[in-house]
Amino acid sequence: MKHTPSAIARVARLLFVVILMSSNLVQSQTPRNFAQARREFKTFYDQGMRKNGIVGSSFMLIQDGQVIAQEFFGLANQEKQQPVDESTIYHWASITKTFTSIAIMQLRDRGLLKLEDPIIKYLPELKAVHNPFGEMSEITVKHLMTHSAGFRAATWPWGGDKAWQPHEPRQWSQLVAMMPYTEIQFKPGSKFSYSNPGIIFLGRVIEVLTGDDYEVYIDKNIFKPLEMYRSYFDATPYHLLKNRSASYWLKEGKTTPARFDADTGITVSNGGLNAPLPDMVKYITFLTGDVRRQAMYDQVLKRSSLEEMFQPQINIASSEMVEAQGQNRKDAMGLSFFIEDNFGQHFIGHSGSQNGFISHFYFRPDTRLAYVIAFNTHAAATEKATEQDTRRLDREIKDYLFQNIFPQFSVKK
Repeated sequence: MKHTPSAIARVARLLFVVILMSSNLVQSQTPRNFAQARREFKTFYDQGMRKNGIVGSSFMLIQDGQVIAQEFFGLANQEKQQPVDESTIYHWASITKTFTSIAIMQLRDRGLLKLEDPIIKYLPELKAVHNPFGEMSEITVKHLMTHSAGFRAATWPWGGDKAWQPHEPRQWSQLVAMMPYTEIQFKPGSKFSYSNPGIIFLGRVIEVLTGDDYEVYIDKNIFKPLEMYRSYFDATPYHLLKNRSASYWLKEGKTTPARFDADTGITVSNGGLNAPLPDMVKYITFLTGDVRRQAMYDQVLKRSSLEEMFQPQINIASSEMVEAQGQNRKDAMGLSFFIEDNFGQHFIGHSGSQNGFISHFYFRPDTRLAYVIAFNTHAAATEKATEQDTRRLDREIKDYLFQNIFPQFSVKK
């Protein structure tokens, strides 16, 4: 078939219109006054970083899988004077827990387990735990996913604060050895109490049922299909070392480097994840949904199972519910996701804090608006409210976004 110059011109004009319409579609998803709100947030963000002594931080705001705003602050490495950029790799700590529970849901959907199964069905070693409230057979997989099983909060509360000591226990046998000295602290299912060991036990279940190391399973069944090619656990691959952020402790105005590339050992399923923000955007887009990618997403976990994870399972009595400020806030735990109703809106997310890194992400399901933020500095305040405090800054940024950015976006159909 012969193409005349006029036919080629018509095709070119049509292609230009399609591209223009696509561009306008992306722009039309943001409110008219968004540019001003973004500038105001940048000022708020930068001031908060400087006030709290943050060495480096990254932020991305995501709408329907597209980054519509981003901010980078400071240094990924003080010693090298290496600035933070889009490729900077952070440690995501407890956000790893959400990957672990997605893997558990994959195994559930494949018929390899039930959420109502006793955890001792897969980990008979837990029979040695002392349970003054009943039999260990009463504790289910679901109890662990909802932090309601009654296990303690701390992973390994016996040392580890010296340079020569492991960051976390490295072998399953070390945890098994401590089970006869472990006690269930309340009646399983009766309340929420955040527990790191519970998630570590879920990671062990994944290994028992699949025959894969936890890291291998997650890479094959979540990272690879979501194209999270720069995400990994613990020790950084050589080709990514140039992008790896260091981390820092800040106390009373003094900055001290934390361990670089800390080994989370057998606790990897609880907090071993490292990734740059663009990879985390891919993960968050999977959580919020995208019809253009849904067929691929369903191969990771079907949408109905993901939505099941976002349903409240147990209420959380949060000390951050500040009714004095007029906030009608409710917090609940889903299947390893935190659910927060605040400022008249509904949010889902998770946070992480370990080895000097602090991070969190939240999304609003009805608008598919989300954000993710990471800091490489843990400024630990004491009693003085005027001191530098990364956790307080973390909350202030979350509340600022919930109040000033999220309400601008209309509900999706």
